[in-house]
Amino acid sequence: MNASTLVQKLWNYCNVLRDDGMSYGDYVEQLTYLLFLKMADERTKPPHRQMSIVPAAYSWPTLLKEDGDPLFDHYRHVLEELGKQKGTLGLIFGKAQNKFQDPAKLRRVIADLIDAETWTILGVDVKGDAYEGLLEKNAQDTKSGAGQYFTPRALIQAMVDCIAPRPGEAICDPACGTGGFLFTAYNYIAHHNPNLTRPEKQHLKEKAFTGYELVQATARVCAMNLMLHGIGSEKSVPVIVGDALAADPGKRFEVVLANPPFGKKSSTVIVGEDGRTSTEKDIIERDDFWATTSNKQLNFVQHIKTLLNIPGRAAVVLPDNVLFEGGAGETIRRKLLHECEVHTLLRLPTGLFYAQGVKANVLFFDKKPASQTPWTKKLWIYDLRTNKHFTLKTNPLKREDLDEFVDLYNVANRNKRKATWSPETPEGRWRAYTYDELIARDKASLDIFWLKDESLADSDNLPAPDVIAQEIVEDLQAALEQFRLIAGDLGAEVEVGQ
Repeated sequence: MNASTLVQKLWNYCNVLRDDGMSYGDYVEQLTYLLFLKMADERTKPPHRQMSIVPAAYSWPTLLKEDGDPLFDHYRHVLEELGKQKGTLGLIFGKAQNKFQDPAKLRRVIADLIDAETWTILGVDVKGDAYEGLLEKNAQDTKSGAGQYFTPRALIQAMVDCIAPRPGEAICDPACGTGGFLFTAYNYIAHHNPNLTRPEKQHLKEKAFTGYELVQATARVCAMNLMLHGIGSEKSVPVIVGDALAADPGKRFEVVLANPPFGKKSSTVIVGEDGRTSTEKDIIERDDFWATTSNKQLNFVQHIKTLLNIPGRAAVVLPDNVLFEGGAGETIRRKLLHECEVHTLLRLPTGLFYAQGVKANVLFFDKKPASQTPWTKKLWIYDLRTNKHFTLKTNPLKREDLDEFVDLYNVANRNKRKATWSPETPEGRWRAYTYDELIARDKASLDIFWLKDESLADSDNLPAPDVIAQEIVEDLQAALEQFRLIAGDLGAEVEVGQ
């Protein structure tokens, strides 16, 4: 069976369950519980003959033999008891709830959908791609909000192709969502190194990757996604649930790939003894940070700098405000340009992310030893935004849209890059700025454009009306978000409808 057939089979049944009020996200979560139990059971049989970490009383066969109300009662009991366990079982089943309304439909998912396949013998490309297909469909459901955990796979692929992870390296995503960066890095290493030794294969499967995720429900989906792609096992999955920014974890990595959550400020609601509430900004205090700020993305930049080994390399998706914000933003940019080699900036077009109204970039930098002279010599910028129009459904970003950027990035030899922009070729999208030029800019802003916007110059070049409408919506949403933050800083309680 191929991945698209499997996705269609799993997805068709989701439409049946939606009539009972089960959301796409609920469905993916219930599949995750059941898939885990089925795969753990398969590992106890030939040729694996492994001991299952699932207690016998809550194993897959116990679900198969029940029907009707007894099945409902037993399934609820299984989720509850496994959620109390530590380790991988706690990660997958923590806070798990039965979202089925009808025992007959639960029975059908167990017997007809899950039990009908032998999941452990399906290739990782089939079962991994099938699960990914479900996650992408769930991300497209704007009501669920799951899109914030889903980075476009074409963008992830291009970032991994530029970073070019190698066997034996430790790779981290401190905001791992559903695990896209981690398994794409895994696939890259496996594909480019077909003759890995047994110890290298074991390292790749069990030790190479670490993901941190704040939201338990997303972490469980990430854990299943990694398992289905061949990373970790039922006994150990490299996903840690918690706030990555809370402290320096102590571990260091050769590679960090990340798309930290969008949304500028985080805040905590404090309820006093008198019952009155006040909102305090979460300001992260860490002595390994250059500046104290409540801007989440600026904190992630500092956190990623800490996570990197020397030498280590990072590729991070960041919103525009990180490039131009003053105060702590300026301090962090100047420090980053001096202490790391900040070598590449990819300006991304709008219409890529499920979190709308976001204008984002990918920043590539390498961590270096302490030095009195700045490590950044030249920042190369590729503008994929000006005069580019993508939408999530009608014209989604494809990997080939990033081919020119990846070629110009020149993974094999970054010192031999060649600009496509010059005074004679003003439409070139690739040019470099020196360290001195960058720090001389107001607030050391990296928010740099040079291409002429054709839609402003020539009405004949206007994009289609639906694209213009979408861009207006995104600009308004971005402006609303900024106003919400300003009002919040002034102490106002702001509620803006979605």
